[in-house]
Amino acid sequence: MGNEQPSRPSSAAAAPQLPPNQGTSLIGAAHQWLLGQVSALWALLTGRPVSLYAASVLRIGYGLLYLVFLLREFPHRGEIWGPESPWTPALAEQLFEQTGWNSVLILSDSPAYFEFCYAMAVVTSVLFILGWRTRVMSVLFAVVVISFHARSIFMTDGGDNLVLLMAMYLVLTACGRRWSLDARRDRLKSARAGDVPEPVRGLYAQELRHARVTLTTVVHNCGVFVIAAQVCFLYGSAGLYKVQGSTWGGGTALHYALNLELFQPWPALSHLVDDFPMVIAITGYVTVLVQVAFPFVLFGRLKYPVLAVLLGMHIGIAVLMGLPLFSGAMIIADAVFLPDRFYTFLPRLWRRAARRTGMRQPAPGRATGSGSVPAQGRPELPAPQDQVVPSGG
Repeated sequence: MGNEQPSRPSSAAAAPQLPPNQGTSLIGAAHQWLLGQVSALWALLTGRPVSLYAASVLRIGYGLLYLVFLLREFPHRGEIWGPESPWTPALAEQLFEQTGWNSVLILSDSPAYFEFCYAMAVVTSVLFILGWRTRVMSVLFAVVVISFHARSIFMTDGGDNLVLLMAMYLVLTACGRRWSLDARRDRLKSARAGDVPEPVRGLYAQELRHARVTLTTVVHNCGVFVIAAQVCFLYGSAGLYKVQGSTWGGGTALHYALNLELFQPWPALSHLVDDFPMVIAITGYVTVLVQVAFPFVLFGRLKYPVLAVLLGMHIGIAVLMGLPLFSGAMIIADAVFLPDRFYTFLPRLWRRAARRTGMRQPAPGRATGSGSVPAQGRPELPAPQDQVVPSGG
């Protein structure tokens, strides 16, 4: 009896057993779910370009913002970026060796060369806004922004940094597909082609064309997602930094900001707003709440009131603190979160309002609100009694 050992339950008997069919079904369901998510992500990246109107708004917005910036600083261009700048090209080259930046403005010390570069920067911004040869102009616009930013980097602020980032991201996007001269040229080309069948392509040519279209779509979609992620990071990090501050928690941060002499373009207006401490405290709390919650409300309708609050916040920063470039850059960046149906609704709303106010009359022979496109083939000559006399050339 002394040699008898008590029997121990085996590990296989102690562990709960699942029916073989149930374990296999769980693994199969997880595998199918994973494949479905990967397929959905691949379809999202390669199916069609997303946010084409939003990318065009970013192109027009940042091009116009930088054009206004260049024209605004035109009287002081020599002191900021030119030969008269205290930050000489030699000092800039020393800094570039440490930071890796570069600028086309330091290739020559000639005043004529600088004036040529400045004129080309203005022309590039205009062509980028209009969307003429947008692929090339987007690269040139990024070179312009990088060169001017790096040439006098100690005079930049947050608005310049954001414009620089967006200029580089827009190179990846198809920002000339809508509201551009390129889009107009494509429409006219399609209209002239009419119903002429496309030439028969070989299998290799078709595969090459399909690969090019897919690659362009993937790069554009990735660029748009990077822009959206950048904006989310800006708002989220700004909100989290504010939460850590005692002045934001106490509701007095905006009071101190309004009393900074460096950020008082209109001191009387700043002092007038500062006379309402309760409104200032509530505004500060709402600002922190909206910035922290911004990345989490993008997939629902709650993002629209949040974007409206952010729009008011940036307008207040531009007016009260004298930072129009920063506010304009942030307002334009927020446009990436508005869907294409929002931008396509705006022209219809404008035409409807114009017709109601009598500013615009429908074209003769076309029903009001008709959006149909007439046949592009050669029309038959109408009978004399059916001819319509045009009202003007």
